Amino acid sequence: MAAYRSFTDYIKKRFDNDFWAAAESYLDSNIDSLGLEQRRIHRAGNHEISDVKVEYVWIEDEPGMEIHFDVAVSIWFEVHEGDYHYDDYDENIVWMMVHCRGDLDKKLDDFEILSVSKYNGKSRPQNPMDDSLVPIIPYSNLDDVATAFLTEYYPEALSIPMKGQPPVWIDPVALAESLGLSVQYQRIREDASVFGQLYFDDADAKLYNEADAKDTLIHIKAKTILVDPQMYLLRNLGSANNTVVHECVHWVKHRKAFQLEQLFNADASHISCEVLGDADSRISLKAAKYMEKQANQLAPRIQMPKGPFTAKAKEYITDFMRQTGAKHTVDVMEMVINALERDFAVSRQAAKIRLVELGFEDAIGTFTYVDGHYVKPHGFRKGAIALNQTFTIGAQDAAIQRFVNLELREKTKNGDYLFVDNHFVYNAPLYVIPDAEGKLQLTDYARSHMDECCLAFDMSITSKVESIYHTACFLNREQSNVTFEVTYHNGYQNAPQERQIAMRKKQQEEWLNIRRKMTDDPEQCMDLLLEWRNMKYTDLGDKIDRDPKTISRTVKGTTAPKVETAVLICFGMNLPPVISEKLLEVLGCKLKPMDPSHQWMSEALHTKYPESVDAVREFLNQFGVEI
Repeated sequence: MAAYRSFTDYIKKRFDNDFWAAAESYLDSNIDSLGLEQRRIHRAGNHEISDVKVEYVWIEDEPGMEIHFDVAVSIWFEVHEGDYHYDDYDENIVWMMVHCRGDLDKKLDDFEILSVSKYNGKSRPQNPMDDSLVPIIPYSNLDDVATAFLTEYYPEALSIPMKGQPPVWIDPVALAESLGLSVQYQRIREDASVFGQLYFDDADAKLYNEADAKDTLIHIKAKTILVDPQMYLLRNLGSANNTVVHECVHWVKHRKAFQLEQLFNADASHISCEVLGDADSRISLKAAKYMEKQANQLAPRIQMPKGPFTAKAKEYITDFMRQTGAKHTVDVMEMVINALERDFAVSRQAAKIRLVELGFEDAIGTFTYVDGHYVKPHGFRKGAIALNQTFTIGAQDAAIQRFVNLELREKTKNGDYLFVDNHFVYNAPLYVIPDAEGKLQLTDYARSHMDECCLAFDMSITSKVESIYHTACFLNREQSNVTFEVTYHNGYQNAPQERQIAMRKKQQEEWLNIRRKMTDDPEQCMDLLLEWRNMKYTDLGDKIDRDPKTISRTVKGTTAPKVETAVLICFGMNLPPVISEKLLEVLGCKLKPMDPSHQWMSEALHTKYPESVDAVREFLNQFGVEI
């Protein structure tokens, strides 16, 4: 692991003599005005410095490779007795502020102290840098920084397009050339784990040669961006464009950090960026991560400037809603994302994230893949959930949460919430309807009012991925090797409309009335339930693909009932949990809580009971359970 490079440590060692000289001059000029208290001496005589320490450094980013920095220096000195009758001294400490400058292109050989003053508290630079010489950019300032970048290097991209006209997309190669950089497409590693490298100095680099299927030493000139052409195959054009812009950000914002590295390590030549979002080079690990985070944040803001991008997004939303007759923004958001992806030559993922960052929260529910299938677009009230929350969870996460979370189990035990299209949605006709095959789906109203009818879950990353990538994962939920942990905290209490709640209460009263009439006699229970559902044994047999006589023998106890058959009977009559539990009990087929197959059957009986038998079978089959 590379060592941490500290600008403070560097100047402490290199300019120690300069700070001593400044301290001596400062004391000589100000000793009488410091108001020193005489504790052990009768009259102040000569003073002598015992130590000078650099305590804090504040760095100001300046144009080019220039930096200014304020150094808080503590001066430890002794004031000796001025009366020759005594031989004693007082120990004292005072602080001074040393204002300095230097040029990193000149390796700080031109270092000079501009002024020395009394220390009156910490310095507050306008354009601060951290101790590794990486600019400090608050999240709220990222768009301003991106705009300033474009104003200097690609100003035409900031123009707001006329209605119906495309925006000015940023040609990454032209941007690189405006910075004096060249772009070279070259395989870097065999596994394509490194997508880009930026060379600050000439270097002989080991790069993968496809023709020979081995690493080959290749001379790379300074100011060269290497892009692995596998980016086009493994990802897309948008990702390749982002790679070049990403390296341009490194050149503009991180050359000073690299120069600091070279002050410690003359062999350093480049920054290398890996697929997972880390920077892997001989530069210090802490600085590399911070630089990579900034490049990840700034590159898409440069490619999709706030003004033009927002204007085109609003234009597309209006046009597509008019063309399709859509009532809700979420219904056209995928079309909007695809159009923006094309206009700005970025990836779909980047366009979606940018929309969310700029306040178009309906984009969050688009292009979501869970349990290996596509989840229909959905939207919600602005601000209803945080970026690390979701309405969409995998079936296994849902089952685990119902098992371990008492609050969620209580909320779902009576069938009030169904698990539909990977959402826990309130069981009411306004929100869920069956399709032609009897499989429940969210209504258009539900998909555009998720905060009203669905439960929200907190998300966290359990695999080892940088936090800067977390937001992207949360927003996209695309298929990947990232592992999520989903937790129900009921942080946002959703409130279905009163009329829907009233309907549910009336329905539950009916269920409870049926449940009260059920005895411990299996035949009595079946006769009661078949009459309630307006069915006969033949109707039930058709629904569950069983001989009616077999069902009758099972109920009468002539044939030892199987759990799978009993559960199938419950699904055939679409029995709610409070009733199916009783029927399984009287049939002698209670589910075992520690049996995995039984757990999944229980999950389906609680969250899938209104659906067709085929839909339930499809749900259970993905977990290896057959009924």
